[in-house]
Amino acid sequence: MTEKTLDLRGLKCPLPVLRTRKALAGSAAGDVLIVSCTDPLAGIDIPTLLRETGDTLEGTHTEARVTIFRIRKR
Repeated sequence: MTEKTLDLRGLKCPLPVLRTRKALAGSAAGDVLIVSCTDPLAGIDIPTLLRETGDTLEGTHTEARVTIFRIRKR
């Protein structure tokens, strides 16, 4: 199990969700992906992506207009 960080600050829809999908595709089961986004639509798009892929959203929080997602690959 590894933990990877994906800095997507400054990118606009649909790039955050597309890059998150690509990073998850290259991850092994049990890996954790920490994704940082400034695009407000990521708060909708990334959870929707995870419902499609079956991966787990372990947590979300926002700091200084940056939303941080903690995702576990299934």
